[in-house]
Amino acid sequence: MAYTVSKLTDYSAAALERAVAKLLAALESEAGAVSNEADWKVFRDRWLARKNGVLTLVNDLWLKAAPKDAKRDVGQRVNQLKSQVEETVEATRQRMLGGTSASKLTSERIDITLPGIRRPLGAEHPVIKTMNEIVSVFRNLGYSVEEGPEIETDYYNFEALNFPPNHPARDTQDTIFIAGQESKPLRDRLLLRTHTSPVQIRTMEKQRPPVRVVCPGKVHRNDAPDATHSPIFHQVEGLAVDTNITFCDLKGTLDHAMKALFGSSVKTRFYPSFFPFTEPSADVQISCIFCGGKGTRDGGPCRNCKASGWIELLGCGMVDPNVYGFVDYDSRKISGFAFGMGVERIAILKYGVDDIQLFFNGDVRFLEQFG
Repeated sequence: MAYTVSKLTDYSAAALERAVAKLLAALESEAGAVSNEADWKVFRDRWLARKNGVLTLVNDLWLKAAPKDAKRDVGQRVNQLKSQVEETVEATRQRMLGGTSASKLTSERIDITLPGIRRPLGAEHPVIKTMNEIVSVFRNLGYSVEEGPEIETDYYNFEALNFPPNHPARDTQDTIFIAGQESKPLRDRLLLRTHTSPVQIRTMEKQRPPVRVVCPGKVHRNDAPDATHSPIFHQVEGLAVDTNITFCDLKGTLDHAMKALFGSSVKTRFYPSFFPFTEPSADVQISCIFCGGKGTRDGGPCRNCKASGWIELLGCGMVDPNVYGFVDYDSRKISGFAFGMGVERIAILKYGVDDIQLFFNGDVRFLEQFG
């Protein structure tokens, strides 16, 4: 029958010793019955639990109920019991550990000459590696790095970048909006940023010219995933604003950057395009790094440049004066240029990858090639 703590009616020395002896006998009996870790936990909680543990009941039923003239003797005995119980519980635990280790050693042979297990070191993801390379090129030109939130407002993502409400260029962004924003004014509605250009606006708001920044980061668009599209991708955008900045500065900067990324033999060319936040705007092509700009390779047309000898890589332009009005810059005194490039597009060219989805599938067999 399991031991239970009874309230003392006789607090004489002899009666107290009999009660203590009965408790210790029960303690040793229950400790001897423990045969595994689960039994030990039950045994520990039964004797040491703060609520309804044996020691707690001894304190309540013996010490607190003792008459004043007996409290000192009872208190000393209860303290001794506490030490004995704790020692027995710990000794039982040590016995369990020793028994487990012994059984394992007898059932398993351990060859200490075997090499240890080493965790393989990780490496940068190819997209992050490429993004860091791009940023490094512009840092060497004196640009600083700025980052911003991925969840943006309509104001920073569109309006302050010269995309007024109902502007047709908004449709090309394939924007992913946050649900439940209908009650807010349009400029305050939240969305997943479609480019890192909002970081340029935030930078100009807090900094007066001269400004030279690159803005790397993740962006989101409602694109169906295929070999060349992904709803999540990365961009590096740049901005330079100062006095007397011209389109020649833009061309020289990007020509140097492309040579730093793809080699000194690479050529660049610019042709007209349209972006709401730049005027004039241009798309930038580089001479094909696979066929050397010839358009042919291995006796046939080059598939990478579609036999044209050129590969379209990024967009750029002079900052539209309307944008300066949102950040309180004087467009009569300053000018600047902006550019933006997709990191995955450059990574595909640098590493010869034919499917953008490979960057996001998490297949270690693919990723470990870039370690």
